[in-house]
Amino acid sequence: MRFLTAAAAVAATFGLSPAFAQDDRADWPSSLTVGTASQGGTYFIYGTGLAGLISQNLNVNASAEVTGGPVQNATLVETGDHQIGLVTMGPAYEAWTGNSELAPGVEHKSLRALFPMYQTPFEAVALQSSGIADVTDMAGRRVSVGPAGGTAATYWPRFFEVLGIEANISYSGANDATGQVKDGLIDAFAFAAGVPISAFAQIAAENPVNIFGFTDEQLAQILEAMPEVAEFEVPGGLYQGFPDSHKTVAMWNFAVAHQDMPESLAYEITKLVMDGNEAMMQIHATAAETIPENADKNSFMTYHPGALRYFDEKGIEIPAELRD
Repeated sequence: MRFLTAAAAVAATFGLSPAFAQDDRADWPSSLTVGTASQGGTYFIYGTGLAGLISQNLNVNASAEVTGGPVQNATLVETGDHQIGLVTMGPAYEAWTGNSELAPGVEHKSLRALFPMYQTPFEAVALQSSGIADVTDMAGRRVSVGPAGGTAATYWPRFFEVLGIEANISYSGANDATGQVKDGLIDAFAFAAGVPISAFAQIAAENPVNIFGFTDEQLAQILEAMPEVAEFEVPGGLYQGFPDSHKTVAMWNFAVAHQDMPESLAYEITKLVMDGNEAMMQIHATAAETIPENADKNSFMTYHPGALRYFDEKGIEIPAELRD
């Protein structure tokens, strides 16, 4: 009786449906992995928290794995090496259509959308002493764009190309790049992550820095050349010494699974996250956008039947072309 009472309390807290207790779990895995990105970035924090919630509430041993980011995550889920991956929709679309730089020519059609996460803005940070205060100042300078295969590493070089900037690009995880900026080994760190980016917050708290996105003129050039991104305004007050907002571009992020994930498990994971926004917000502030209404931010990837079941119950309309 005590066990049943505790289980009911957990279900009430996280919105688990009665179906959780009734579903046949024979085909559920005993463990699963969540592909994130480098330590120091939002994906790692978000994914680690997500894995913790799954472990605590669904009796599945879930763990977050450090990866190169969305490009790699899409392929790791496609091949079944990871059961869940966190992806940005730009790299996910390229993987879906067979244009992934990691697996060119391979259409990743086993991917299935689970739930919307948040928007990923693109920002750059540099020590004030470097003299870099604008994207154009990075011409000829040493710039890390995050780990190879990540969203930042994929799109920052494209932004530079659109803007006619030739930077000396290197690749490293967020924690490493932060240290390299502080030690003068690189001149700037151009990244993409949910805000506030923890690595940027750390360096801003310890050093006089410039954190910036794009000017109106730069935005116009990028938006015309790259329709997969959208204008985004980073709120002021997220970083020490930066009370004012600034403009940049962003992409939506989604959690995806392999099509072979059991339907009941995909349903419970989606429900756990979508109905547990307060718990998700405790993991990272970006989860304010992890809500059912943002399911419409996926325009191409088929939803997992388990996720569809949840959104149908909530009255969220999913287009026919995104259904199995």
